[in-house]
Amino acid sequence: MPDSVLIRIARGESAAVNECIDGFGALVWSLARRLSPNRDDAEDAVQEIFMDVWKSAARFDPAQGSEKVFIATIARRRLIDRLRRHATRPQFAGEEELDALGFAEPGTRGEISSEAERAAEAIAQLGPDQQRVIELAVLHGLTHSEIASRTGMPLGTVKTQMRRGLIKARELLGIEAAGDGGGA
Repeated sequence: MPDSVLIRIARGESAAVNECIDGFGALVWSLARRLSPNRDDAEDAVQEIFMDVWKSAARFDPAQGSEKVFIATIARRRLIDRLRRHATRPQFAGEEELDALGFAEPGTRGEISSEAERAAEAIAQLGPDQQRVIELAVLHGLTHSEIASRTGMPLGTVKTQMRRGLIKARELLGIEAAGDGGGA
């Protein structure tokens, strides 16, 4: 079995870096786009994340988990750090606006602003538990288990609140759930 790309990066193989970016770039970009206030910030975040991956590659242990999980964990931590750092800047958008940006589709600033405003209004119409679990997932990047731990809600309740909240938000926004077969 060939060595993982992260092990090869740790050994200094330059081709492995490009292979890592090719293999995991879409994952990192998707996370960065969802948890960044704008496209430029997402691009900067992706560069920082891959620098962290390069620096941390020697810590990867295949016995502990997959490369995908290792890279996604680094990305999540970096993005949360960036959100916290930006939250302390007075000229930056408030937490509600950052929440809403997670639901906006990529487009022009005007489109994103309009979509974010509509999404924020829709989320504001949800129940407090639904708002809280969606905030923790989108803004803070927490998993269902982490949300359950933080809020004290049972895991099943967190999943139910998340699903119902997202369904209600889609209804309020007039968005059809394409291909929603009730999975995941």
